[in-house]
Amino acid sequence: MTGRVKKIAIAAAVLLVGAAVAIGLLSRPAGAGVPEPENSVYYWRTTFKLDSVERDFLRRYDVKKIYMRYFDVVVNAEGQLRPNATLVFADTVPAGVKVIPTVFMMENCLSHDVDSVASLLVKRVRQMSETNEVPVADELQIDCDWTARSQAKFFSFLSHVRDLLKEHGMTLSVTVRLHQLSMAPPPADYGVLMVYNTGDFTRKDGGDPILNPDDVAPYLKHVAGYDLPLCAAYPCFSWNLLYSGSTFKTILYDTRFDDASLFAAAGEGKWVVVQNRDIPQFGSTGSEVIYFNAGDSVIHRCPSPDDILKVRTALSHQRKTINNQVILYSLDSKSLNNYNSTHYEKIFSH
Repeated sequence: MTGRVKKIAIAAAVLLVGAAVAIGLLSRPAGAGVPEPENSVYYWRTTFKLDSVERDFLRRYDVKKIYMRYFDVVVNAEGQLRPNATLVFADTVPAGVKVIPTVFMMENCLSHDVDSVASLLVKRVRQMSETNEVPVADELQIDCDWTARSQAKFFSFLSHVRDLLKEHGMTLSVTVRLHQLSMAPPPADYGVLMVYNTGDFTRKDGGDPILNPDDVAPYLKHVAGYDLPLCAAYPCFSWNLLYSGSTFKTILYDTRFDDASLFAAAGEGKWVVVQNRDIPQFGSTGSEVIYFNAGDSVIHRCPSPDDILKVRTALSHQRKTINNQVILYSLDSKSLNNYNSTHYEKIFSH
């Protein structure tokens, strides 16, 4: 083969390879599913420690992945980006279960030089995993409620993180909120559609704010064509919401409603405060003093299993692969008791 002919052959081969890659990218179905789908859960507490109920749940429903919040990225009082609420490991991960480190980033971080902390974030996640001997998957997830205003900064940050992860043979996943479905997908390997917190919990008359099929319906038209592999995350948690009149006060996490000196039942899942009392407990902003005033009301909100399954089916009609991997939010024995085994089997079913 002459030198000229050889060069032409090589050039043709390069063009063919490039064309094949381009065709492969263009032919990727918009409804593609996530790689290596498994039953999964989120773990969103500040100390990793499993009780017997949580371990049994992982075994019973063959859960193989835990998307575990490692820390938050916040803006401190000095206007600097810093990690916050770092996870403490006080237990071991069950055999056969892999961890996907997950980092939550406040949107206000994106008004700062967020690209500069990309390498620090990746390094910190890897060090935490190695120090605590966590059986991690080759993946990192970033969770952020970005908007059109912050999209460019967030996507630039994700591109930096993704390039850094590639150096370590890792991939990047992101959370996707319903309102983000109408915008361009972020530069990631796949997304988790967060099918919860769909309403406004500050509205006393707003229906179930955790998951309401009517709140999800307007977004369904964007699901089929969303150009990023997707799986879905559904809720198994509930809220006790405290209101003064129609004004929201806080979410109550550890209040006992059998205290007749403080609460009077006002219907199913509803209570009225009968006397003024200030009680230190865990609220929506952490440890705080909750001010209960006579006349305040509490409403228990928990999505019905029928509503979860209704939304699950609607998503499947739009995108057949979206429920190949289901993630439950979250692994917490208090939340897991909200539904029975039949419900969980249906939610996890493929």
